[in-house]
Amino acid sequence: MKALIAMSGGVDSSVAALLTKEKGIDCIGCTMKLYAAEDTDLSPENSKTCCSLDDTEDARSVAFRLGMPFYVFNYKDEFRAKVMEKFGHAYELGRTPNPCIDCNKYLKFGRLFERAEVLGCDYIVTGHYARIEQGPDGKYELKKALDESKDQSYVLYNLTQTQLAHTLFPLGGLTKAEARAIAEKNGFVNANKPDSQDICFVPDGHYAEVVRKITGKDPLPGDFVDKEGKVLGQHKGIINYTIGQRKGLGIAMGHPIFVCEICPETNRVVLGESEDLMKREVMVKDFNWISGEAPLEPMRCCAKTRYRMKEQPATIYALPDGGARIIFDEPQRAITRGQSAVAYHGEKVLGGGEII
Repeated sequence: MKALIAMSGGVDSSVAALLTKEKGIDCIGCTMKLYAAEDTDLSPENSKTCCSLDDTEDARSVAFRLGMPFYVFNYKDEFRAKVMEKFGHAYELGRTPNPCIDCNKYLKFGRLFERAEVLGCDYIVTGHYARIEQGPDGKYELKKALDESKDQSYVLYNLTQTQLAHTLFPLGGLTKAEARAIAEKNGFVNANKPDSQDICFVPDGHYAEVVRKITGKDPLPGDFVDKEGKVLGQHKGIINYTIGQRKGLGIAMGHPIFVCEICPETNRVVLGESEDLMKREVMVKDFNWISGEAPLEPMRCCAKTRYRMKEQPATIYALPDGGARIIFDEPQRAITRGQSAVAYHGEKVLGGGEII
């Protein structure tokens, strides 16, 4: 057997490479070059992102130590078209996207699969904290990592049965501390390297500035309004705001107020009270059912609408157009267009899609 290891230069993918090699699998290491600082003209010098030149060299060092061939694949143009430009356009439409999900879908489990096939590999391997198991019906299941504090199944809901059959997640049964201990024991240069935290092309969280660079447009000011449409003040452009935001509004009402709705068609931002953020129902487009089959009847599940959120009890309805409707048992706060809703049954991921 042969595997193509996606190596970011971080400790997780390095340990995934080691564990795969220890299984007797013939391994090839690779780094996907997706982004460089000049792509947004913002310096990532002090940010905690991936995709830097140092990251590539760390990956190369580990691959050399493990005696693996190592390649760098340049996908910068495709990353810009399918991830960065979509990100910028989403903010213009009043949405708050998750570009890591698109990167997984189009690059790490899209283009990388094509490259693996060309190289004659049976599997691709990544350092994601998640598990893949085969169920009693023979279908592949995506499951949470055993260490739920590191679980990344939320960003993997687009995986198909074919992809799951040819993917390995060696870290799914480990804690982060165990992964670091393995790296240190094996003398990896990145054993104590900090985790990347920012979106790679949004250093230090400058979202609006990056959107402006990507789109080439300056945001248009508009009105802050209340639920009745009364003008409360002026905003600096809708790309500067997200649902649930409280800080940076520049509006003094004598009590806390929050962004409750963003209306790109009128260039208005609706402000309201905390209770105005609570909603039970979510509409989702292009829902990917991991099993490959949508249920014919409503299904009890737990669901989450943000990466760091704890999933909550709900009922999910598959829709004829390929979308889904999720109704939570209790109202949830700040459900946001552009984010993803992911449904679970116990530790198994049922699927997910983009909130509309």
